[in-house]
Amino acid sequence: MSGLTHTEVTSELILAAVLKSLDDNKAEETVQIDLRGKTSVCDHMVICSGRSSRQVASIAQKLAEDLKHELGVLCKTEGEETGDWVLIDAGDVIVHVFRPEVREFYQLEKMWMPLGKVTQSAT
Repeated sequence: MSGLTHTEVTSELILAAVLKSLDDNKAEETVQIDLRGKTSVCDHMVICSGRSSRQVASIAQKLAEDLKHELGVLCKTEGEETGDWVLIDAGDVIVHVFRPEVREFYQLEKMWMPLGKVTQSAT
């Protein structure tokens, strides 16, 4: 763990670590949504895809490990058993890792982003 105290771990630090872990672990079509001022649940939502159930579960597991080791952030996860849609709650950052078909069905980006504002990071 880095030398940061719990109070020094900001949502921006968590977001940066999340995006790095997802990129390192070959997550696809990563989208980040700034939710500050829109909900009290979290500051940021990140949505990405894995190619298979196995990759989805692996991305989620590795993300939780990376956040714990790098920032001391303990995550709650749901959905790892099936690997269709895994939710990782890292406090101020919520991450959804989907299989592409499941992501298309739920279309979370459209629910949270203003019309015409869905942007994807280059992965």
